Amino acid sequence: MRRFLRSVDPRTLMPYFLLAVAVILAYKAMDHVPEALAFLSRVWSIITPFFYGFLMAYILNIPCCALQRLYNKTGINFIRKHRKGLGILSVYLIMMGIIALVVNLIAPIIRNSFIHFSANYRLYYDNAQGWLNSLEFFGYTIQLDLVVGAIQEFFSLEQMMTSLQALSDFSTGLFKIFLTFVSSIYILFERDKFKRFMKRTLIIITSKKAYEKTLKYADDLNHNFKQYIYTQTIDGLILGTIVTLQLTYIIRSPYALMLGIMLGVVNYIPYFGSIFGSLAAVIVVMLTQGFRTAALAALILLITQQIDGNFIQPKLMGGSFSLSPLLIIISVTVGGAFAGVLGMVAAIPIVAVLKDILEDITVYYEHKRAKEEDEELPLTD
Repeated sequence: MRRFLRSVDPRTLMPYFLLAVAVILAYKAMDHVPEALAFLSRVWSIITPFFYGFLMAYILNIPCCALQRLYNKTGINFIRKHRKGLGILSVYLIMMGIIALVVNLIAPIIRNSFIHFSANYRLYYDNAQGWLNSLEFFGYTIQLDLVVGAIQEFFSLEQMMTSLQALSDFSTGLFKIFLTFVSSIYILFERDKFKRFMKRTLIIITSKKAYEKTLKYADDLNHNFKQYIYTQTIDGLILGTIVTLQLTYIIRSPYALMLGIMLGVVNYIPYFGSIFGSLAAVIVVMLTQGFRTAALAALILLITQQIDGNFIQPKLMGGSFSLSPLLIIISVTVGGAFAGVLGMVAAIPIVAVLKDILEDITVYYEHKRAKEEDEELPLTD
C-alpha cells in the first residue's frame, strides 16, 4: 500500500479532489438556494468593477503590446527601458482622446438625432402602420408593434433600462467607473507577474502533460479572443462607415450616423447582430421616409452584409474560426442565454477552443482504439 501511494503523483489526484469539492458545495447549495443566490448576487456586485477592469485591461493590452514592441525598436535607451510604462500611458492617453472626440463631436449629433426621432416617433409610427395596413400578405397585415416588440425583447431593452436605473446613484456609479479604470491600469502593470503565478500554481496542481495541454488551450483561447476583437473592431469600423455613407448619400436619412454607428457596434454579436441591426435600421427608415425608401435601404443593406460576410470578414479572420453556421447560431444562443450580450460576444472564441479540445480527444481515442485492435490481431506465419 505504501509503495502504491509513493508511486502515485499527487498532482494527478487534484482534479478528482476539486471535482469532489465542487459536488459537495453544489449539494449543500441546493438546500439553501435563495441564500446562495443572494450571496452570489452580493459577491458579483462587489467584484463587478474588477471584472470590467479585467475586460478593459485585456482589450487595451492588445494595442499596449504593439506599442511596447514599437518602443523597443527605438534606439533611445530610456524609451526601451520604460517601454512598458510608456506603452500603458500611451494607450490610456489615446483612449481618453477618443472619448473626448466622441463626447465633443459625435455624441451631440447622435443626441440630437435621438431627440428628434423621439419627438416625432408617434407620427412616424402611425404613418408606417397605415402603410402596412394597406398591404396584405395572404390575408394578414403586419403589426408594427409586434416587430418592434421582438427587437426590444432580443436586445433586452428593459434589462438595459434596469441596469441604467441601478446607476441612478451618481456617486456610486462614478466610484465604480473610477475603480474599473484604476484596476485596469494595475492589471496591465501586473499582467506578467499574474501569468507567472498562474503557471507556477498550475505546475503544482497538475501533471506535466496536463500542464502543457492547459497552456496550449489557454494560448489558443487568448489568440482567439484577440483575433476576434481585432477582426470585429476593424470590420465594424468598415461596415459602420459604409452604411453611414450609403444612408447619407443614397437613402438621404437624417439618422444615417446614428444607424451606422449602431450597425458597427452590434457587429460584435456574431450572426444575429448584423441581422437585427439591419432590421432596426430598415424600420427606422420606414418610419421616417416611407415603405419604398425602406425597401431600397433593405436591399442596399442586404448586399452590403453579403459582401461583408463573404469577402471582408473571411479576409480579416484568415480562417481562424472555421465553424459551421449552425454551430455559430447554437453558440450565440446559448451564450446569450447564460451571459446576455457579453456571452454572445464571447461565444465564438470559446466554442472554437472547445471544438479543438473535442477534436483532440476524438483523435486520441481513435488512435488508442486502432492500437488496441492492432495488438489483438492474430499472428500469421
